[in-house]
Amino acid sequence: MRDYDEVTAFLGEWGPFQRLIFFLLSASIIPNGFTGLSSVFLIATPEHRCRVPDAANLSSAWRNHTVPLRLRDGREVPHSCRRYRLATIANFSALGLEPGRDVDLGQLEQESCLDGWEFSQDVYLSTIVTEWNLVCEDDWKAPLTISLFFVGVLLGSFISGQLSDRFGRKNVLFVTMGMQTGFSFLQIFSKNFEMFVVLFVLVGMGQISNYVAAFVLGMAIRLEDRNSWQVSSYNILYVRSVHILCIWLHGAATVCLLHPRLADAAGGADDAGGAMRGTLVGGLTEIGPCTARFIPESPRWLISQGRFEEAEVIIRKAAKANGIVVPSTIFDPSELQDLSSKKQQSHNILDLLRTWNIRMVTIMSIMLWMTISVGYFGLSLDTPNLHGDIFVNCFLSAMVEVPAYVLAWLLLQYLPRRYSMATALFLGGSVLLFMQLVPPDLYYLATVLVMVGKFGVTAAFSMVYVYTAELYPTVVRNMGVGVSSTASRLGSILSPYFVYLGAYDRFLPYILMGSLTILTAILTLFLPESFGTPLPDTIDQMLRVKGMKHRKTPSHTRMLKDGQERPTILKSTAF
Repeated sequence: MRDYDEVTAFLGEWGPFQRLIFFLLSASIIPNGFTGLSSVFLIATPEHRCRVPDAANLSSAWRNHTVPLRLRDGREVPHSCRRYRLATIANFSALGLEPGRDVDLGQLEQESCLDGWEFSQDVYLSTIVTEWNLVCEDDWKAPLTISLFFVGVLLGSFISGQLSDRFGRKNVLFVTMGMQTGFSFLQIFSKNFEMFVVLFVLVGMGQISNYVAAFVLGMAIRLEDRNSWQVSSYNILYVRSVHILCIWLHGAATVCLLHPRLADAAGGADDAGGAMRGTLVGGLTEIGPCTARFIPESPRWLISQGRFEEAEVIIRKAAKANGIVVPSTIFDPSELQDLSSKKQQSHNILDLLRTWNIRMVTIMSIMLWMTISVGYFGLSLDTPNLHGDIFVNCFLSAMVEVPAYVLAWLLLQYLPRRYSMATALFLGGSVLLFMQLVPPDLYYLATVLVMVGKFGVTAAFSMVYVYTAELYPTVVRNMGVGVSSTASRLGSILSPYFVYLGAYDRFLPYILMGSLTILTAILTLFLPESFGTPLPDTIDQMLRVKGMKHRKTPSHTRMLKDGQERPTILKSTAF
């Protein structure tokens, strides 16, 4: 009895067919990079002050002194949320009294911004903050917007896998691409804050769902060794208006669905399975022939549904594209029933807590993923608060991820996991703690330290997928990584409020993120070392957490029969 990998081994792993599918799948998730952290610009808060109505009877001197001053970072700046009581200063103006000479401004009564705010347009023409006045008493709504987007990501993570198993990877990929594109477009017409955030939640659901579908589909088409792709292109946008930015985000996703040249290149290369199933998917096929017609359905999924003929058509076309001679029989008739009816032992999420060892691995993995997520998204979202041009800083924040991914790949290939992870986290956490020691005039040094911190956290984020997958046994590996990934989503939901704390103390977010990152680096050293060891198949075969006493029993001893192959060692993000 052969499994799917043995049946399709003749295809190879990186031929022309796989390269083309890899390119198309990678292109399909490019808009995710823009959408995922577009909040950096969407919720930006420009400089603002209380508006004074033109009808107010004030002299020019009093109009220049309607807003009290306050200390911020050692400097006196106009207050953003208070003004002097308008009726009082109008009376002084009518009497001909001069501010500061005849009237002690420090003794004047103050009031809130009853007539709204004036926002600076030096950097942004509009954001959702300026559209719906999300400042002062309502400033908590800005970070809530990002948190709700990540709530959508969390919900999408839960449902996307089930939908893919039920309706197919390809179908879910294009439905959720359409979902992300459509709801991004509708955000342009939002009438109020509530409408915008509801649509943003739905955009988040579509964003993660199409990413997961593309990832799983790539693995199913033998792209296992090339699946560590990330997109951080959000930072190169130079858009100053919230409406234009929403249009741009919508257009970026639409290109992946409608690009005509790729449609011509496809030329009906994938007719396997007939027409797309489902009304919505059918509609997407008509408007987006380039990728919908050319990217095939997962042969693994088709086999699981008993659709062997469709799976065989895809495999034969892949072999033809790779210039490989196809065996006369791909699926032996005697294997068909076995492949479709093969059942695995049932496991559930409680198995992640069954033994003391796996319980500790699960708890430590949850803490590790959550802290890394807080650090990664916190530093990304805090970029506008750095000194200098926001667009340059955001571009640098994106560019620093490229060498981080390269370093992570090299570390995974040649060095132990624990020490690689701990080093990256120590680097990221320690430089963030140094931020509070940087003199105010050395703001470029502060920016460099933040970028180094982002470098370390990004490298750790890239490695944690592989490390976690290697720690869990085959029977619960997907569940273990899934629970850890859920913890990551929770971390991303909390991250905007770490940035929000900067309104009270500029260095407080860095102190908190740096401290948590260093503590997590120490915690990582207690995890088992999986580098160069066989992947465990059962819970009893798991590597032991460092410092735990363990009495070896026959159930923990692994015996290999003569001729039995040792399990593979994971060297990529496939699991």
